[in-house]
Amino acid sequence: MQPSRDITRLLEIMAALRDPTSGCPWDVEQDFRSIAPYTIEEAYEVADAIQRGDHDDLREELGDLLLQVVYHAQMADEEDQFDFADVVEGITTKMIRRHPHVFGDEEAKNAGMAKGAWERIKAEEKRERAKRRAELGIEEKDKGFLDHVPAIFPALTEAEKLQKQASKVGFDWGAAGPVLDKIAEETQELAEEISSDTPDRDRVEDEIGDLFFAIANLARHLEIDPEKALKRTNAKFRKRFGHIEETAKARQTTLDAMTLDEMEEIWQAAKRI
Repeated sequence: MQPSRDITRLLEIMAALRDPTSGCPWDVEQDFRSIAPYTIEEAYEVADAIQRGDHDDLREELGDLLLQVVYHAQMADEEDQFDFADVVEGITTKMIRRHPHVFGDEEAKNAGMAKGAWERIKAEEKRERAKRRAELGIEEKDKGFLDHVPAIFPALTEAEKLQKQASKVGFDWGAAGPVLDKIAEETQELAEEISSDTPDRDRVEDEIGDLFFAIANLARHLEIDPEKALKRTNAKFRKRFGHIEETAKARQTTLDAMTLDEMEEIWQAAKRI
């Protein structure tokens, strides 16, 4: 089998890998749940390549992510649920429907995207989805107001989205000031728990979670993406610690051999740089 620019070849490769008799044993034994972590990981690696501005890596990582879509579609096809073509048809239908000002008739294009049209289109899609699932015999469970926020998001992102969802019904502070007070309150509660004679690990974990949640809320009020802000700090930490490592090599010593005071001195120099 030869490589190809045609998506059909990728579908053929995946089908061959999943063949029960001649396929790859590892690929054959996988299921949706076992593959899901890899799907998330590949999405992160795409984001990482974008962050680094590495287009060669981006091309490769997008291929890895596409493979995940093909993988899930192949497993669904094996269960007679849907196939890759159904996935493509579904997303193309959705994109055309949601952009009548681009793909509609001349009247729709001239009118542009009317106010409220996006919400009406999504509501119509929701009704059609419910009807389709009913025809398939899939029982629709009543969703709570916050169930519209997937629990699979990274914790900080989930916190921000939960708060944003709750704010739609007025469960929110009107400004950043009270959130700062809440952060101070949560910090004090954490300090009290840590300084107690017998600090409870579960309580400490709860208090740290409460503090993170409050900080995510502050970021939302300031229109800052908390996940992006923390990523930025992580990158800064990597760079400054890397400076310590490079300095240690230049001094012909190791990180283990350096004292904390020495490392702190280099850290402060890295900050000035």
